[in-house]
Formats: sequence, C-alpha cells, structure tokens
Amino acid sequence: MSKRSDEDEAGAIDLTPMLDVVFIMLIFFIVTASFIKEPGVEINRPDSTTADKVKTPILIAVTADNKVFINKNEIDPRKVKAQIEVLLAETPKGKVVIQADSDSNIKTLTEVAQAARELGVTEVTVSTDN
Repeated sequence: MSKRSDEDEAGAIDLTPMLDVVFIMLIFFIVTASFIKEPGVEINRPDSTTADKVKTPILIAVTADNKVFINKNEIDPRKVKAQIEVLLAETPKGKVVIQADSDSNIKTLTEVAQAARELGVTEVTVSTDN
C-alpha cells in the first residue's frame, strides 16, 4: 500500500511556487496603488464668489547647461525679466518657482531670482528634492 501513495505524490503538481508569485503580485499592487479618501457622506459643495482663486505659479527651469525655460518654453537668459513681466501682467501677485538642475550655474539661478524680485514678486522659491 505504501507503493501506491508514492505514485500519487509523484503525479501531484506542487502549487507552492505559484501561490508565492500570486502573493508577491498582490503585495506589489497593494503597495503601489494610490487610494483616495472619500468622505462617508456624499455632499454638494456650494460655489463661492468671494474665495480667492488658486493661482498657478510661474515655473522657471534652469537646465544643467544653463538654458532657461519658462512654462516649458526655452527663453533667452537676457529676456527672462521681460517674459516674467508678461506673465505677471496676466496673473498679478503671482508666485515664481525655480527648478534648477543640480549641475546648473548658481549665477544663472541668482539672475533669474533677481529678475523676478525686481518685478515685485514676493514669493520666489527654489524647488529641491528634499
């Protein structure tokens, strides 16, 4: 009788590796999924006429080779001030966010920040990783 049970075990498929893969995939999807917290009760928010509109900041990028981009358009570094002035006319009291590459020249970064400050921008920030 022991001979028969050995034959049954030899013909059986081991599902352990497949289950390991399934659990690893499940853990991966749970960790990478982004969850949005919904309120418990569905509500309709009223419109506001007096609330301040959220203004998108003027994004200025300085690349490693010191090229300047304003809102994803390459700008001559000598014309940065004029371009910021045009954008400030559209959104007065706007913010300026400078995204400088770590290999860019500090002189270019300083000139861009100074141009924004000369135009009266009070919030000039430099974006960093940490």
